[in-house]
Amino acid sequence: MNILGRYLFRQLVSSILWIMLALLAMFAFFDLLQELDSIGKGSYGLGQMLMFVLLSLPGHVYEVVPLAVLIGTLYALAQLSRYSELVVIRVSGISMVSLGLALLRIGAVFAILTFVVGELVTPISEKTAHRLRIKAKHSVVAQDFRSGLWVKDGNSFVNIEDVLPDAELLNVHVYEFEPDFRLRMITNAKRAVYKDDGWNMSEVTRTEFSHDRILTQSFPQANWKSVIQPELLNVLLVAPEKMSAWNLYSYIKHLGENHQRTTRHEIALWTKMVYPLACLVMVILALPFGFLQQRSGGVSAKIFLGIMIGIGYQILNRLFIHLGLLNDWPPPVSATVPTLFFCAVGMGMLIWIERR
Repeated sequence: MNILGRYLFRQLVSSILWIMLALLAMFAFFDLLQELDSIGKGSYGLGQMLMFVLLSLPGHVYEVVPLAVLIGTLYALAQLSRYSELVVIRVSGISMVSLGLALLRIGAVFAILTFVVGELVTPISEKTAHRLRIKAKHSVVAQDFRSGLWVKDGNSFVNIEDVLPDAELLNVHVYEFEPDFRLRMITNAKRAVYKDDGWNMSEVTRTEFSHDRILTQSFPQANWKSVIQPELLNVLLVAPEKMSAWNLYSYIKHLGENHQRTTRHEIALWTKMVYPLACLVMVILALPFGFLQQRSGGVSAKIFLGIMIGIGYQILNRLFIHLGLLNDWPPPVSATVPTLFFCAVGMGMLIWIERR
């Protein structure tokens, strides 16, 4: 089985890597087309555009590995079936279970690759790419509201109009409330820079509200202690789906402590944990097609089928994520049902092939 395992490893890994390279080239080409309109804005030129596309590739690697595993495995098995090598393997006494375990070990390699890229490489590369793009275009981090970013910090609500790529804050407004929700103080600052576990605010105006008077003071500098940190602001540069699991967990904890909704980030966290296992599911899905007769479809037909199955998986995955957000489903359900469904389909097909 060791010799067979090494042979299958060479055949499958080479096919999967070639498919992955083709998919990454396609995504890079689309990224280049999308970025062409941004050339000339600020100092954003051809060099910055190519660097942005290059730094975006790890995020695409994370997305395409399961699809590449499915198509690559289908192609390799179709080639083995074409030359009757799979038949020889079966008549040599290798059971479907043993063959499946050999293929799952190969899938596990790519599952680990997906996890490592998603946890260690993609969050850093995505953040760097977007900072480079924002800085070159002389713009600021985009916000969900026209008034800027809003964050709840204990009994305070913080409004930050602009966030620069180096995490410097512009036009900061802090609204502090009493426990009975009475407005106690408003602090406005032109800018804030993070130093020594706190924010150093400049050009500060502070207005205090009491029962009998309103007091306004101005300061050139002031220190501000807050749970808001540069690491927390990284969520503005990286989509939740491309953040690391640890950053997601930290941000979910922050939102929970401030009694804010965490459904989207919890689904993203569960998806991060389940998505690498899709490589194993894709191997299970591909294995039955290797034993279909050649007349049932050639290599090109099986590759096309693999593409359609992969697209179907991605669509179902996205559909359940959005349905989970809309209907407030438990995050584990939204993240795991598509993978479990395709796993069940693959196992059912294997049982049917074995009994046929």
